[in-house]
Amino acid sequence: MQKIAMSSMAMTRAQNFLQFLGVKYFMQIYSFSPFGYEGNLVTVEVDLKRGIPAIDMVGLADGAVKESRERMKSAIRNSGFEFPVERVLISLSPADLKKEGAGFDLPVALSVLCASRQNEGFPQDSEMLDFPVMVMGELELSGTLRPVRAIHAAASTARSSGISHCIVPAANASEAREVSGMKVFGAQNLREAFSALSNSELFTQADRGGRLESLFENSEKIEEVDFAQVIPGSGFEEIFGQPDLVRALQIAAAGAHNVLAFGPPGCGKTLAMQRFSSLLPLLTLEEAQSTTRIYSIAGLLSPSKPLVRTPPFRSPHQSSTLEGICGGGTNCRPGEISLAHNGILFLDEAAEFRASVLQMLRVPLESGAITLSRAGRSTIFPAKFQLLMATNPCPCGNFGSEKKLCLCSSRSIENYWKKFSAPLLDRIDLRVKVDLADEENSAVKQNYSTRALRQKIAIATKIQRERQGTKNARLKPEQIREICVCTNEAREMLERAASRHDFSPRASAACYKIARTIADMEASPKISAEHMAEAIDLRKFEDIL
Repeated sequence: MQKIAMSSMAMTRAQNFLQFLGVKYFMQIYSFSPFGYEGNLVTVEVDLKRGIPAIDMVGLADGAVKESRERMKSAIRNSGFEFPVERVLISLSPADLKKEGAGFDLPVALSVLCASRQNEGFPQDSEMLDFPVMVMGELELSGTLRPVRAIHAAASTARSSGISHCIVPAANASEAREVSGMKVFGAQNLREAFSALSNSELFTQADRGGRLESLFENSEKIEEVDFAQVIPGSGFEEIFGQPDLVRALQIAAAGAHNVLAFGPPGCGKTLAMQRFSSLLPLLTLEEAQSTTRIYSIAGLLSPSKPLVRTPPFRSPHQSSTLEGICGGGTNCRPGEISLAHNGILFLDEAAEFRASVLQMLRVPLESGAITLSRAGRSTIFPAKFQLLMATNPCPCGNFGSEKKLCLCSSRSIENYWKKFSAPLLDRIDLRVKVDLADEENSAVKQNYSTRALRQKIAIATKIQRERQGTKNARLKPEQIREICVCTNEAREMLERAASRHDFSPRASAACYKIARTIADMEASPKISAEHMAEAIDLRKFEDIL
């Protein structure tokens, strides 16, 4: 970023010098090469010289970028322009950075048109823009622009480097406008994009005032995933008699705590966790921007929703590979844990996932980020996700049941739980044992509406955002001492429980965080003995086997 800023300053000095000499200045065009989370801005330059007509490209371009030479040549001619009958040299810098993707078609074409001085595309008595522009887009042979991925990432990177204008395909315009301070022109074709180089009034920016004020979207409407709603044809259509599980999910939503629910098949643990996202508040503007950048890089943004406002909910299959979960590939694309950033990663039948996949989660859960390295380059993806896991108590699912017979040996049950490992389980704040509910007792269903559960979640969320700006589950040790103020009775209760249940230091810290969340839901400034007792009960793990 510092190099780009210095380059912009040098460019401004060169522009002033050229104007002093009476030489016409041609604007600088930048593009973007996506790699990992950061990516790189690329300077696009074109030089025309005498010689046999040909197109040369330098700057370590990959196959897709090199193919842009033929596409942009046909697009220029089919758009009503004349392609220069000279030797064209296209330079993409920095030279030692590999350029990848199809987004270089449009910036290369515009640079060629600017270099050939085809001013018939400009209105009369007009000049080129005197400031740098970030350009991305893929060209069809007809000159029509196709959308490309990583537009939001490109716009945010350009804006942080001092570039405030960009030209992108019309389908990507709303995505680029979500970057604060970025003025965007969405072009349908090459001719429209070229005309924008002489008219700064075509560039517009979005007004985001008041768009993220409410905690919940459509709070008066009961969503399709409401906890109290019957889902026809789902097999197990209602959540019957699971107050402990629903209470744990409410606390988890209020404080971003990780949850493990275990119980026999058909008890409702999966159904409840699939509805968990309806309890979560909207993302803050800062959270929405970072999450949108990841989805932009992955090419998963919807044109109708260019800003990811609702927390993501990712539920990968048990056959997912290590690379699919943590990310990777030649371009270091984001994996499931990064796509779940500021949202939920739900592992259903968690014990069926590969042991290597489960153990890989330990570092991101602790640090909130993951570092990927490929061919001498590395990138850091944010991965502040909330982990939800649902599993059976044994391979057959009947262990501990009073109504069904378990056919698993003690050895198979032990191996079944060894997949999780103590370090991973130590990072799970809430552990809930779920039993088959008595369907005759349906009175508890009245407490399961999403609207009712959200009320205390909203109270806790507002308190946490005003107090420390982060969720209780992510409090640092020094913050725990400052924020988790307890009564003497609550502190003594935790000390006795830590000794009796053999809590690790991380487990004791988790109890403080859980109790703080429960106290926040009650708008209590101090953690009482009742809050701590519930936190300890949700943290202990002795009843699992």
